[in-house]
Amino acid sequence: MDYQNPEIAQIYDAANPLGDAEFYLSLAGEEPCRVLDLGCGTGTLCCALAERGHRVTGVDPAAAMLAIAEKKPGAERVEWVEASAQGYRSEQLFDLIFMTGHAFQTLLTDDDMLAALATMRRHLKDDGTVAFETRNPRLDWAGEWSARPPRPLNGGEIVETLEVTGSDGECISIQTSYRFSDKTLTTSSTLRFPSREHVERLIARSGLAVRDVFGDWNSGPFDAERSREIIFVAEISR
Repeated sequence: MDYQNPEIAQIYDAANPLGDAEFYLSLAGEEPCRVLDLGCGTGTLCCALAERGHRVTGVDPAAAMLAIAEKKPGAERVEWVEASAQGYRSEQLFDLIFMTGHAFQTLLTDDDMLAALATMRRHLKDDGTVAFETRNPRLDWAGEWSARPPRPLNGGEIVETLEVTGSDGECISIQTSYRFSDKTLTTSSTLRFPSREHVERLIARSGLAVRDVFGDWNSGPFDAERSREIIFVAEISR
């Protein structure tokens, strides 16, 4: 997605309701801790964490997304940083580091995935937790998205349409159109769908160790044939 485009960024919250928020909020717990959100987007989760007393840093490569985040209630309590997950560097260490919204799937090569995991390892406290998710590649995402009818957003003011434009190995390319009454915005993206086993190997190479793997946002067990999500919770390898 071209989230550097301010018009596309403005649509993000309407098109992407936070189905995973309670899961990540529960990982932070009730006691104030230091949290790093890599790929924070428009900052909704960062602000929710800050309002609960956590010290939060939100990192995103898209200035247009951060501009929206900085205007949300509670945004003044968050440190906002324009950077990629691969390139972020700080002297701070964090109790919890996560990537939400399937941001991990925008990393299309092993090198980029390892660089993001290295960022997590580099900035994680000894007893800290890492968490992120990716969609289960065993499901037919290309078929599901191809069959999805146009979706009204903002009470019908915007109509979203998906078109699968390519499928090559682990990657699926999508074109998304947002039709307004007076114009249509179109953006393209490619997502990678690595297997659970492959991601676990990358996690191990980065100096982290898998603690849990869930299949849904209620912390249900991962089922390779049925689960829509692969949710990884990791810690520093001992």
